[in-house]
Amino acid sequence: MAVTLPSKASNREGKAWIFLFAAWMVALVSTLGALFIGEVLGQMPCTLCWHQRTFMFPLAVLLAIACYRSDAAVWPYVSGLAAIGWLLAAWHSLLYFGVVSEAIQPCGAGPSCSGSNMMLLGAVPIPLLSLLAFTAILVLMLALIREERS
Repeated sequence: MAVTLPSKASNREGKAWIFLFAAWMVALVSTLGALFIGEVLGQMPCTLCWHQRTFMFPLAVLLAIACYRSDAAVWPYVSGLAAIGWLLAAWHSLLYFGVVSEAIQPCGAGPSCSGSNMMLLGAVPIPLLSLLAFTAILVLMLALIREERS
């Protein structure tokens, strides 16, 4: 019985798929977490949270399809959505930590961005979790690009 070693191309495709899968897991956990906080815990999201969701939720779908098809060419679309989501999450985090002055806060109506209900497990601010999730997806897309170009 002959043993065949995997080619460099199949090894590269395997690594690319791992990056896609990891990014999908981040997007899926973030999406399910946002839905759990809103629908199960009944915590209404602020305006900025809604905007961030509009960029995270499609990522879960796009990355799922990309994983199923092993399609690394999805990175421009994923990176674009994640970059815009990252900017919103960065703004939200600056707002939460008081770096942005109150005069330019876009969260005047609805739930407060800086209340105690914006903490997960009483320790981690939800805006910071969103920023970390978008950052992780962007880093994984950069790794995917590097893997595809090598």
